[in-house]
Amino acid sequence: MLSEDVTRYVELHRAMGFKFRLQDYLLRHFVRFAEPRGDRLVRSETVLEWASQAPSTAQRQGRLLVVRRFAKAMQAEDKHHEVPPADAFGRPVRIRRMPHIYTPAEIRRLLQAARQLTPKGSIRPATYVALFSLLVSTGLRISEALSLQIDDLTSDGLLIRHTKFRKTRLVPLHPTVRQGLDRYLAYRRRVGSGDHSLFISMWGTRLSSSIGSRLPSSRCDVSWQFPSRKPTRPSWTTSIVKNYRPCSTLQIPKPVSELGIAP
Repeated sequence: MLSEDVTRYVELHRAMGFKFRLQDYLLRHFVRFAEPRGDRLVRSETVLEWASQAPSTAQRQGRLLVVRRFAKAMQAEDKHHEVPPADAFGRPVRIRRMPHIYTPAEIRRLLQAARQLTPKGSIRPATYVALFSLLVSTGLRISEALSLQIDDLTSDGLLIRHTKFRKTRLVPLHPTVRQGLDRYLAYRRRVGSGDHSLFISMWGTRLSSSIGSRLPSSRCDVSWQFPSRKPTRPSWTTSIVKNYRPCSTLQIPKPVSELGIAP
């Protein structure tokens, strides 16, 4: 059965360290389409019909390639599996966004804008100043920073858990970075929250992972406002690009004292 083949295929890749979330979703969606038609093997005609239901060329191509890789793996076990052509929907041109390295002046503007976030007196400005400062100082991925728990801040540095290939690594912190995080944590404790995430929202919950796609690009002014609980899609989408400089030359701002809140 195709469903059993997909389960084995997904488990194999996850055992090798891949998360394989999107592939798992798409393959099971394909199986739900194919098996009611009586397909016990991958058939090119079925794959193309299923993939063609996606709303855009890029999505159709993505669906096709996911099932095509699966079909090639299954064909090694059973030659009756069919491998659909890779260019059935053409070859869309992928244009990579040019990376932007934030200058010290741009970083200062970004942090200044974060300090002015509303509502004033909430933990929101302090959270984003601390978060952005940590990204700049350590080069963490935005997903890694948002996944941090309070207990991940140790005397030896930050524990980054379950990174690529499910590994855990230790990130040393410059003393100024640690001081800034300690100030933020002191303020966070006074605010109170039942969530153990290091960075919390004004509602006391973990920051949404969608913040990574709502950070300003180099072509727009950094005097933006963060989305509310029900955000509308912004006109710009980009991931933050870290400013890779030795952490000893970058000091994390004092998010509590600079907001006028006594530590």
